[in-house]
Amino acid sequence: MSRSATRELVTFRFAAVILAAGQSSRMGTPKQLLALDGQPLVVRAVHAALASPAWPVVVVLGAHAEKIRPVLAHLPVLVADSPAWAEGMAASIRAGVSTIRQFSRALDGVVIALCDQPAFSADTITQLVAAHHTSGRSIVAAHYSGRHGAPALFLREHFETLAHLTGEEGARTLLNGDPARVASVDFPALAVDLDTPADVAAHRSSVS
Repeated sequence: MSRSATRELVTFRFAAVILAAGQSSRMGTPKQLLALDGQPLVVRAVHAALASPAWPVVVVLGAHAEKIRPVLAHLPVLVADSPAWAEGMAASIRAGVSTIRQFSRALDGVVIALCDQPAFSADTITQLVAAHHTSGRSIVAAHYSGRHGAPALFLREHFETLAHLTGEEGARTLLNGDPARVASVDFPALAVDLDTPADVAAHRSSVS
């Protein structure tokens, strides 16, 4: 990477919002607290974000908040409550974006991520930001399973839209809408998310 590109990455100010408000109905237990490599999934996702240049890191809680909040107590994160979590992912995005806008008006963008993708890492975030600087696009999304998905980087110009999303699909329309404003980074490993006990067993088997 050139010296000027590296300088841009340093001066680009962005937050990370980790969505962890779901009920985990298919898992039968809060998947946010599912231990993988000795750490709850939500803590793994937080550590990935904290190891990147993102600041602040916001974790959005909803269902099971009272069980999840204690494992975050020792981490330098902001916790946002999503009282309308049952509405779907959009409610959590609204809560996260509202929190970062209150934190700072000088942020250039936000990376929105899920807590249940084992392959999510600080390098994932770095590659999304680098793709923005290379492409100039205002949205950069991970690409896997034939479509764009989370995690994704949104520039500040999209904050207002994100703050008014509704429904279960979250930001999917933005991610898979106008290709002229969306860049993508191939992350096939992110196709693995842990929604059911079978997903967990398959993942553990694949890495053992």
